[in-house]
Amino acid sequence: MSWAIEEKDYSQRRACALIGLAPKVYRHRRRSDDGVLRTRLKVLAAQRRRFGYRRLHLLLRREGFTVNHKRLFRIYREERLVVRKRSGRKHAGACCRAAGQEPALVARLCKPACNFDPSLGVIGTQF
Repeated sequence: MSWAIEEKDYSQRRACALIGLAPKVYRHRRRSDDGVLRTRLKVLAAQRRRFGYRRLHLLLRREGFTVNHKRLFRIYREERLVVRKRSGRKHAGACCRAAGQEPALVARLCKPACNFDPSLGVIGTQF
């Protein structure tokens, strides 16, 4: 392409038409390197696991990065960063049931209301 423009002295429009390329595609400049931004985004996402791309965008702006929120979201997805979900609530006795044991609270509540103690010879109540 540049050969036709420089050597043959064709205009940019005509050289693009010969090749079948849109002039915008020829003039397009690549974006600046995102390397520094990507590494800083990864570090911040690791430190602040519960922050999404919007809050990370604010932190990056405070640090002096000028980045569009749409571009930041694209980089966020490319790096496969996601907001970490909170762990579920721990239920009483879940670990005991997994081990095949009965939790103490459940065992105490499931005892019969009346019990007979043969050593005392007395029928007592749990309450």
